[in-house]
Formats: sequence, C-alpha cells, structure tokens
Amino acid sequence: MTVSSAYPVALTIAGSDSGGGAGIQADLRTFAFHRVHGTSVLTCVTAQNTLGVTRVDALSPESVVAQMEAVISDIPVHAVKTGMLLNQGIIEAVIERVAHLPARVPVVVDPVMVSRAGSQLIDDAAVAMLTEGLIPQAAIVTPNRYEAELLTGRTLSTLEDMEAAARHLYRLGPQAVLVKGGGMAADLKGTDVWFDGETLEILTTEIVHTPNTHGTGCTLSAAIAANLALGQSPLGAVTSAKQYVTHALHHGLSIGQGQGPVGHFYPLLSLERP
Repeated sequence: MTVSSAYPVALTIAGSDSGGGAGIQADLRTFAFHRVHGTSVLTCVTAQNTLGVTRVDALSPESVVAQMEAVISDIPVHAVKTGMLLNQGIIEAVIERVAHLPARVPVVVDPVMVSRAGSQLIDDAAVAMLTEGLIPQAAIVTPNRYEAELLTGRTLSTLEDMEAAARHLYRLGPQAVLVKGGGMAADLKGTDVWFDGETLEILTTEIVHTPNTHGTGCTLSAAIAANLALGQSPLGAVTSAKQYVTHALHHGLSIGQGQGPVGHFYPLLSLERP
C-alpha cells in the first residue's frame, strides 16, 4: 500500500553547502522533520565548512531550468522556497519558471543577497532583478536586517525601523514580509516583524546564546515553506517555523573549528542511537 499521497511536497531552489549546515542540505533536513517530502534544484556548489566559504561554482541557467522542469512536470509541489540564486542568469530563469507555477503554490523567497555579517553576496544588477522580478511573486519574503536595508535604502537600528522596512517591502509586491531581527542589536535579536498589508505583528522568541547558528536563515525559510505545504496559514507557518528554529538553536552542533550548524534533527535526540 502506498502512502505517498498523504505527504505534501516542497521544493527548494538553492545552493549546496558542503559543510551541511545551510543551503540545500539544511532545507531538505528541515522538510524531512516536518514530514514533508523535499525536492531540490541546485543553483551553485560551494566549498564550505564551519570556518567559511572558499569556492563557489554556479550551475548554468539551463541546468537550473532542467531541474525545475524535471520536478514540476512529474511531482505535485505544494510549496517552494528560494535561497541562494547567485547571479542574473539563474535569477532570470527562476523568475520565468516560478511565474508559471499554479497560483495555489506559495513561494517563500529568502533573498540571499547579504550575509548576516553585512557582506553583499550578489551584484547590484542581480539585486535589482530579484527585487523587480521574484519578490513580487513571493507569498512571503524573509530578508535579514542587511537585506532589508539594501532593498529599502534605509538603515535599520530600531523596532520602528523594522516596521517601516516591512511596510516598504510590502509595496514591492509580495503577499507578506518577515523582516528578521537576527542582525539587530541584542535586545531585538529574537524579534521579527510581520506585515501582510493588513496585520503588523511583532513576533518574539527567546534569544538562544550559542555560537552554533549556521543555517538559521535557510532553516527558517524552509520551515515556513514546509508549514505552508502542510496547509498552515502564512502567519501560522511563520510562527511555527520560528519555534522550530529556536529548538534547533538549543541543540546546535559543536562540530568543526568555527560556527557550527543548528541541530535540525533535535526531535531524534531522545531516541536511542542504533
């Protein structure tokens, strides 16, 4: 007897992290622990560990399109998330294909353009294409502090700044915005701002003091997509995703010599190891 129809499907379009903490690897683990089947489209391959990234190789736009077509032509997808898209060619290919998804399929856009340390990861032309072409197709867009600053042209240092940024970003066309407070001052690190055109919510979770935070942004957007695939409301999906990330931070992995990843598999820690 098959049970596949009982499980929703999510698609991640992102890069590979050879260290296993972020990107496609984090997304697929997050989908799995939400009991959502994960499918994937790889945009780039990074040589990466807990100390940093030493090399990035982009796949061709044609390869990205072929992967998307292979999945979507055969497997019903219930939610999509995008992560690192890297360059104009890939962004343009994703924009074109996402535009042809059924209207019922929500797209979570994690606009990976600025690192949590504030370093811009893609060039200005790619930022413009992402802003004008992909963000307007998003059900939810999830910028960190620095990405929100780049997208709005304003400095974020207070909660009021985050609220203003959320309203500004909403005018770009997404159905909802989540401005993340991870890069803010200490008193705002556990605080995100949600705005969907009607409701502005301040979403607060506890601050987890741990050096093992690699992959939090990828994990949050993947958890949001998984919850949307499971049928949760957009705001409910975000609230549940924040709780998942908080638990994963509590169980961060002290591996490697640098910043370890969050513990995606924390629900299994109570089980006896084989």
